[in-house]
Amino acid sequence: MSAQTDEFVIKGVTLGGKPFRPGDWAERLCGVMSAFGSDGRMQYSPYVHPITSAGVKCVVVDLRLRDIEPMAYQFLVSFAKDNELEVRPGRGVKRPEEENPAANPA
Repeated sequence: MSAQTDEFVIKGVTLGGKPFRPGDWAERLCGVMSAFGSDGRMQYSPYVHPITSAGVKCVVVDLRLRDIEPMAYQFLVSFAKDNELEVRPGRGVKRPEEENPAANPA
């Protein structure tokens, strides 16, 4: 598996520099992309998940989603554009625990 990851981040800040509201927007947006797991609990998609970066709520979008589910990918891109949210590139490489999830059991 490659250590390279391709993703972008939708930041909870408008192009005008104001915080995006409501405060739980990232969890709500990721909830749209979630599904029930085998344990019967809701789980975020492995391609879309919320984070907090420097105190700002964000959503990380894995670019593989574009090929797997183009309509979902376009929905996220349109959401950011329609709400005039800042978008930035994601990390260039995966974290060690993402490389070998078995090495860091939950």
